[in-house]
Amino acid sequence: MPGRSIACAALAAVVLTAAAPAPARAQLSEVGQFLATLDNHYRVVPDITYHTASGHENKLDVYAPRNADGPVPVLLLIHGGGWVIGHKDTYTMRALPYLEMGFAVVNITYRLANVALAPAAVEDCLCALRWIASNAEEYGFDASRVVITGMSAGGHLSLTTGMIPSSAGLDRQCFARTFSGPRPDDPAKVAAIVNWYGITDVVDMLDGPNTKGYAVEWLGSLANREEVAARVSPVTYVRQGLPPILTIHGDDDAIVPYEHATRLKDRLDQVGAVNELHTIPGGGHGGFSDAETLEIYEVIHRFLARHGLVAAGGTSQQQD
Repeated sequence: MPGRSIACAALAAVVLTAAAPAPARAQLSEVGQFLATLDNHYRVVPDITYHTASGHENKLDVYAPRNADGPVPVLLLIHGGGWVIGHKDTYTMRALPYLEMGFAVVNITYRLANVALAPAAVEDCLCALRWIASNAEEYGFDASRVVITGMSAGGHLSLTTGMIPSSAGLDRQCFARTFSGPRPDDPAKVAAIVNWYGITDVVDMLDGPNTKGYAVEWLGSLANREEVAARVSPVTYVRQGLPPILTIHGDDDAIVPYEHATRLKDRLDQVGAVNELHTIPGGGHGGFSDAETLEIYEVIHRFLARHGLVAAGGTSQQQD
């Protein structure tokens, strides 16, 4: 009978289902597990005003560990865009590799050329470094171990932030929080710089074969633009005692010439400053392949591990 046939079929299905092995539970990869639990271990504090100048509030986002055993090293992340465009929000994903390594991350904006000409962006980033020192206790930062990184103009600003001494006077606006208040804390200590294809000689971009419109716009109509350009050029500040510097640059970069990387390396080598250059053969201004990007982050990890900022396994080392 049809009803009996249907019942038998249903019973057979139940029996077969019971006898069949249970399907294996899907397993997340290590990366998937890290991403799935990231919110359990980090809190995000967005759009904190760290400095005000030219009537403009500079903002930063903090990615801070929730339950760290002690203060953790900090990654200061600086966006690119030729000092004329760009925003921290486009760099959020770039924080992830460093969170996986165990860093807290501070991702900043700064004044672009349409708000203030050079050296405003340089000044702002130096103020961000002081903000890290002033707020280390609140966010669990180890202000003695700050790594600075950025791409293009962000690479340039990473270099200037880590290389320019207070004696240059470019951090004086950081002292203007109150009219008669005390001098803010000394800046955090830069332990390493990771420069992705950053400009190293701004003067070179104003005239001649390497002239770039973004550099001309950043200096604008300043009467002393060449003097200011030299003042904000990383090559001006090459000396002994700098933090270790890793430069990543494609040798076919049409936006920031590869010679900016080699020129900086040559000068650093001349004074015995610790530095490395990782060249991407045929590489342009970013846009690297997955394989090239993975290799770059392996190079970054080894560089940071050599200088005691991450453990060989990937997590940041805690200070004793």
